[in-house]
Amino acid sequence: MSDEQEDFAPEATDAGEDNAERGERIAKYLARAGIASRRDAEKLIAEGVVKLNGKKVDGPATFVKPGDRVSVSGKTVATAERTRLFRHHKPDGVVTTHKDPQGRPTVFERLPPAIGRVVSIGRLDLTSEGLLLLTNDGALARKLELPSNGWLRRYRVRVFGHVDERAFAALSRGVTIEGVAYGPIECGLDSRQGGIAWLTVSLKEGKNREIRRVMAHLGLQVTRLIRTAYGPFQLGTLPKGAVEEVHPKVMREQLGIGEAPAKRRRREEVAAEAAAAAAPPVEPEAPVSKRPPRPGNIPRARNAEPKRHPRAATRRRTPPRA
Repeated sequence: MSDEQEDFAPEATDAGEDNAERGERIAKYLARAGIASRRDAEKLIAEGVVKLNGKKVDGPATFVKPGDRVSVSGKTVATAERTRLFRHHKPDGVVTTHKDPQGRPTVFERLPPAIGRVVSIGRLDLTSEGLLLLTNDGALARKLELPSNGWLRRYRVRVFGHVDERAFAALSRGVTIEGVAYGPIECGLDSRQGGIAWLTVSLKEGKNREIRRVMAHLGLQVTRLIRTAYGPFQLGTLPKGAVEEVHPKVMREQLGIGEAPAKRRRREEVAAEAAAAAAPPVEPEAPVSKRPPRPGNIPRARNAEPKRHPRAATRRRTPPRA
C-alpha cells in the first residue's frame, strides 16, 4: 500500500475455496466483477442487499455457478470480464474515492467512461500525486496491496527544513513514532537548494500518511509527494491526469494473469531450473573405503610366521657343501 493507504486486515487466501462443482464464493465473484473489494462485498451481504437467483444471500459461504443471476441493491451484476489493469497519473487536488461527502473532485469521476467500473490498488491522499494503479478486479486489488508481496513503493518527495542525512540512514532500521512502529524506509538526498530539498523515498510496508509523519518526526515539512513506482509498474512519462491500460503480455509476465495453467507451470519449472543452474556447484564428498583400515601399532603374535621378502619365494636354494 502507499503511505496514504488506510490500515487493512489481510483477507483469507483462495486455496480450497472454489472448485468447478461448487462454483465461486460470492464475495470473490463480486470482487472480480468490480463491485467492491471482498471485505466490502461481505459488508454488502451482511446488509442484505445481495441476491442470488432472486433470493437474499444470507452469508459469504454462498457459491455462484455459471448461469446464476446475482444482483446488488436491485441491479444485476454483469458477468465478470477479463481482468484489466490501468496506470493512472493522479493529479494533486483529487481524492481516491468513488463518492466524497465533502463534494471534492474524485479520481473515478474523471476517468473515461470506456474504462468501466474500477477500484484503486492502494490510495493517494488529496495532496499527493503520481502513479495510481486501477483494476476492474477487486480481488486482485486486495492481493497487490498486501505488504507480503514485497513490492517496493518509490516516491519523489520535496521537503522544507534542515536535512540530516545521518537521520535518513537510521530510517533503514525502522522507527517508532507516537507508539506506531514503521518498517524500514530507504531515503536518499537527490538535490538541495537553500532550505528546499528533493528526496527519493522507498518503502514496502506503508501505513496511513507514513512518509509525511516520518518526515515531520525529522523536522521536515513535505511540500510535494509524487509516487513514481509501485512494484514493477512505473509512472514514466505518463501525463498528469492520463490513464493507460497495462498490456496483457506485461500482466502475464509480472502477475501471471491470463496465462494458461500448463504454460504457467512450465514457466515456473524453467525458472526453477535456471535458479538451480545459477547455484554454486556442490563439491562431491570423498569416497568412503569399504575395507576398514588396518589398525596400527598392534604387536605381532609370538607364533606368527616371520615376514618374508616378496622375492624370497623365488630364490633358488644352494645345497650345502659336503
